[in-house]
Amino acid sequence: MTPRADAAAAAAPPAAMPVAPPLLTSWLPISILTDSYKPTHYLQYPPCTKMVAYGELRQGFDNDPADTRQVFYGMRYILENYVYRRWTLQDVEQADAFFSGHRAPDFSAFPYPRDLFLKFIAENDGYMPIKVQALPEGTCIHAHVPIFQITAEAPYTPLCTYLETLLTQVWYPTTVATLSRRCKDLIAAAFARSVDGGASSPLLDSRLHDFGFRGCTCVEQSVLGGVAHLLNFVGSDTLSAAYYAQFALNGGKPVAQSIPATEHSVMTAWPSEREALSNMIAQSDVREALSNMIARFGDGVFATVMDSYDYHRALSEVVPLVAAEKVAAGGFWVLRPDSGDPTDAVLAALRAAERAFGADANGKGFKVPRGVGVIQGDGIGYTNIARILEAVIAEGYSAESVAFGMGGGLLQRVNRDTLSLATKLCHIVYADGSAVDTMKAPKTGPEKGSLPGVLAVKRVDGVPTAFPAEEVALADDLLQVVYDGRPLAVQWESFDALRARVEREWTSLPPTADVLSPSLKAKRAAVAERLGVQGQLQQ
Repeated sequence: MTPRADAAAAAAPPAAMPVAPPLLTSWLPISILTDSYKPTHYLQYPPCTKMVAYGELRQGFDNDPADTRQVFYGMRYILENYVYRRWTLQDVEQADAFFSGHRAPDFSAFPYPRDLFLKFIAENDGYMPIKVQALPEGTCIHAHVPIFQITAEAPYTPLCTYLETLLTQVWYPTTVATLSRRCKDLIAAAFARSVDGGASSPLLDSRLHDFGFRGCTCVEQSVLGGVAHLLNFVGSDTLSAAYYAQFALNGGKPVAQSIPATEHSVMTAWPSEREALSNMIAQSDVREALSNMIARFGDGVFATVMDSYDYHRALSEVVPLVAAEKVAAGGFWVLRPDSGDPTDAVLAALRAAERAFGADANGKGFKVPRGVGVIQGDGIGYTNIARILEAVIAEGYSAESVAFGMGGGLLQRVNRDTLSLATKLCHIVYADGSAVDTMKAPKTGPEKGSLPGVLAVKRVDGVPTAFPAEEVALADDLLQVVYDGRPLAVQWESFDALRARVEREWTSLPPTADVLSPSLKAKRAAVAERLGVQGQLQQ
């Protein structure tokens, strides 16, 4: 062996050294996709032959009692990627290896339902032997309406809530879809006051743009949250979500759109802001190699960030310098502030646009700058969208002149408590055949109380309402079976159809409603009396 070969051999890792796999969810065994305490529960339940649990969202967005509406979305993703997975002996082998050293305090063996896993792998072709019901994707509901229900029977009864952790993660796309929709309500109200055509204006669907990809924890989150936002708006820079929605959910038909725009690296790469802006608008004396920017962007909609150096100087000096070029090109220019107080920054841009290009009064008497608008994408959240829109209208400008970009505020600054999703046991059949409805009713947290009995959801005057299951015909139950001991041939609707459902159902729901049927309230009271917790129910 030559010296060079000796050196190469010494540098190479030993053949037996394990290679770390990429962190893909498909690499993780399905047997461990739950919380640590779940594998021990099969030893804790009393002997029983049937268990039913359900999930609900216990409050409106950010605990707003004046509007408890929610947009349910995201169950399809969880089903297709996790619940529909076929378990194998390898999943059990990997569970053996993991649970053999998971118990505190000495890394000893941790109990888990190994025999039940092996049983359904052999007897049920490897599919988790539970039934899952769920509301149709895009269904608009109020807090406390059941969104899914899980049933397990016979020897597999103790596995009823083993996949609860995965199913509960529907909180994330549901919360983003609800937040996005609440923002649309704010913007629609401003449109109704100040835009010709009001909330029916086609411009409304582009007024909130998803800037959130880079703020997500992973690509999977960007897809789940980004697609949820697209139920309400067409604007998105989160390409992962736009692509997934188009090709996985909408048969290839486009779902999202965006515009060419600069970032700070583009602006600071030029000797001056004027040259950078001119390059985006029309041919100028800048380098010939960049002249193709004119044909690409100058006659369409494009955006430029304005605060790389001096925002107010750019508005007062640079915008007028390039105004003639912009007018000649004929496109629509979107000014983007990216620092400072969001309300002040938007108003400053609108005033500068009016000075440089003029403004026209629409049919409602509000000013619309000619061929120029503003998008505020820095520090945007639900609360300051309302504040900015109010200031814009007070200044005499139409809300159509302003758009918003939300990043972390849309896809990141939410959590399970935003809508308070929880899963709770509601019905059990003991080994002696006795059936009992059960519920949670904590004295120290009445807002966390749950509903008893096997449940169904039926529309009453258009409002999804919770009932005891025995009172609702199968055809009327919105909790549809989407998995029954194995994957079902569910006919999922196109993304366009889901958008239409959200629009139709959200606008038809009152902001609040009583969503518990009289019979379910009576059952709840009876169970509370049996448990001795009558005074602990939240009305």
